[in-house]
Amino acid sequence: MDNTLPSYKSIFDIEYEQWSKLLADQPDYRIKQVWEGLYRGFTLPSELTSLPKSLRERLPEILPQALKVISELKSDNMTTIKWLLELQGSNQIETVLMRYKRRDTVCVSTQAGCAMGCGFCATGQAGFFRQLTSGEIVEQVFIASRRLRALGANQRVSNVVFMGMGEPLANFAPLIRAIEVMNQEFAIGARSFTVSTVGIVPGIRRLAAVPIQVNLAVSLHAANDVLRSSLLPINKTYPISALMGAIYEYKNATNRRVSFEWAMMDGVNDSDKDAKELAELALAAGAHINLIPLNSTPGWPTTGSSLARVNEFAYLLEGLGCNVTVRNTRGAEIAAACGQLANRNHSVGKARRLSTNVTAFSDLAPSE
Repeated sequence: MDNTLPSYKSIFDIEYEQWSKLLADQPDYRIKQVWEGLYRGFTLPSELTSLPKSLRERLPEILPQALKVISELKSDNMTTIKWLLELQGSNQIETVLMRYKRRDTVCVSTQAGCAMGCGFCATGQAGFFRQLTSGEIVEQVFIASRRLRALGANQRVSNVVFMGMGEPLANFAPLIRAIEVMNQEFAIGARSFTVSTVGIVPGIRRLAAVPIQVNLAVSLHAANDVLRSSLLPINKTYPISALMGAIYEYKNATNRRVSFEWAMMDGVNDSDKDAKELAELALAAGAHINLIPLNSTPGWPTTGSSLARVNEFAYLLEGLGCNVTVRNTRGAEIAAACGQLANRNHSVGKARRLSTNVTAFSDLAPSE
């Protein structure tokens, strides 16, 4: 075997052609066996009984270590499962599987931590550790698929939402490569992927040019610059006017409807005035609105709006002509709901709080 190949973070970083180097002393059909085992059977090479025992025993010596499951938490009668996963280098991330009657959705992390600094988000409070590789992103869905198989589920993962730890558009190339791999090899439809962003304008424009048309969700949370800048520091770099311009370009290029995510915060962004400002932006962009009752985090004093106020807010938006839904919060009791992924067990290294401007996003193309 060739031990001179690059150091991979995940077995899913290894392309099909590169397996021929790893298995240079094996017949060609072994590559297909390993590949199909990983991507069709959700089986690690060391578990493949179709491979000779001697090969199974040698492969772990040169293959990257799989993401380590530190803990698994379950809630809602096994309909929500959250994993704390350890990466190479000991950084940790969280991944959530949400099971519904007709679909199984995985909420995937794209970074260890996050540099965006949104105070109401537990991940943003933690700071930034490092980018994930495309393989580390794919491996999270692999882990969820194996868990579904262990539960005896007939269906595979049907939907992937990039709403876990990190800002997906600040890790653009690995994000897109992961989507391509899961689309081709896991047979997850392009329109079953949703990329969430706090408003990275160059990333939105770049996403519009990607051939695979995924769904775009923008974490808006405020519809005027003063309030939004206080909640999402990135708004100081890309104010609402710039963000809306990128959204219009995205919609024109892809003909895909954009969603606005709005975390309902008591006394912060749930007034009638807030609803009218949001409606104006949503109607102009033809956007769908997702209202999300704010989930509590230890580092943010504001509480979520009451369910009654959330419903009143939704009713007001509907009266203004908006398409709106109230998201059903899942997994809050195991800190698996939106904004709660915080990697409680961080014990190695110190987080970096990057400046929230375009210079922090090294993987983005030049902006304007």
